[in-house]
Amino acid sequence: MSRPRRRRKVDAARLAAYTALHRISVEDAYANLVLRDATRGLAARDASWVTEVVSGTSRLRGTYDRIITEAGGRPVEKLQSSVLDVLRMASHQALSMRTPAHAVVSESVDLAAQVVGERVTGLVNAVTRKILAKDLAGWTEQLTGGADPELARSIRHHHPAWIVHAYQDSLPADEVELALAANNIAPATQLVARPGLVTRDELLAEAVEVGLSGDPIDLVSTAITVAGDPGKLPSVITGRAAVQDAGSQLVTLALTRALAAEAGQRGSAPRVLDLCAGPGGKSALLATAVPTARLLAAELHPHRAELVRSSLRTVPHDRWAVICADGTQPAWAPNIFDAVLADVPCTGLGALRRRPESRWRRTDADLTELVALQRSLLDVALDAVRPGGIVGYVTCSPHPAETVELVDEIRATRGDVEVVAPTGMPDDARRGDYVQLWPHRHGTDAMFLALLRRR
Repeated sequence: MSRPRRRRKVDAARLAAYTALHRISVEDAYANLVLRDATRGLAARDASWVTEVVSGTSRLRGTYDRIITEAGGRPVEKLQSSVLDVLRMASHQALSMRTPAHAVVSESVDLAAQVVGERVTGLVNAVTRKILAKDLAGWTEQLTGGADPELARSIRHHHPAWIVHAYQDSLPADEVELALAANNIAPATQLVARPGLVTRDELLAEAVEVGLSGDPIDLVSTAITVAGDPGKLPSVITGRAAVQDAGSQLVTLALTRALAAEAGQRGSAPRVLDLCAGPGGKSALLATAVPTARLLAAELHPHRAELVRSSLRTVPHDRWAVICADGTQPAWAPNIFDAVLADVPCTGLGALRRRPESRWRRTDADLTELVALQRSLLDVALDAVRPGGIVGYVTCSPHPAETVELVDEIRATRGDVEVVAPTGMPDDARRGDYVQLWPHRHGTDAMFLALLRRR
């Protein structure tokens, strides 16, 4: 007589983590968005566990896939996607969370039985046990044995090799590993105190009142960090403050300072264009930092345009307009703006610490199409400003093709562009004529800025 099969039971947190990871891998969903759904209704401890599993597994996915290939004796492409996500979760719990081995095996088998079926439990059991045979350092040693230095570095720091190559082209040799390591550390939440609406000191006081710890960020006068849920702060609820990386604040304010320096060449109400405005954080900072400005915010996607409108809700409505428009097909006349912010679509290599899945989603093949789009948008931005007007070209990437090489090419091919030296920047942010921020140096996303004046 056969023994009855034991009843499988998977707790809600584990199932939520799996569902989020599966959406990221199969639907190309964004980790921050699926985590918001996955943790809704969970107790704080369970929500924290789900966040660590989803973010950590997403961050180390490429490394875990190599380990699963070695442990399973087959390429991960041969595995059913649901089975692969169960094994990725098992890898993170076993190698990065110090979960007891017996719990990793039993819980992974139970999860596989529920989301796939009993037929895969033997495979999951066997592969998980082989993963547990070594710790992460042991697997890293095995995977890097005989590998060339660039590939070994990519495995050690959990980045695709093409990103490692780009960092090596952008940094002194002794900083490359520091920069890669910084991408694997989840950042503190950073807020912007929107000028004229709330001061930084007032925002810090609010944090204390609602039981959060907060600290000012020396890099920029509008920024603080908070530990805890920023949605509890009254100023965040009302839109006087918002979550925004300090680097994003810094490059936006550099454009407003350059605009102020050109005040003698225009009237009292400068016209400003935010060329790729969604989701609206930079638009709101432009509008509040330059209270006399008339802002036009252009965004291609309607749902993101609504986010821009929401970000601007605390600014008088007669001072701004939001339109759905393709930045490469301008819906405005040329030569009319005093300043344009061109925060262009990019690979996002500068935000890998807060978007853990994106490093495995992009490839170097994406650069060709992106760079062509960036070049087109920068040309449109330069055509939109009047002679003497300022363009802030911004990307959240340090890749040379999206930053220095592209701007140098524009300067070489157009005869009406000169560089403006930004003020208020840290000395170690200089990258030739431009600005490059780094997580490991500045505690910000790796934002790039070129300020350009149209002659």
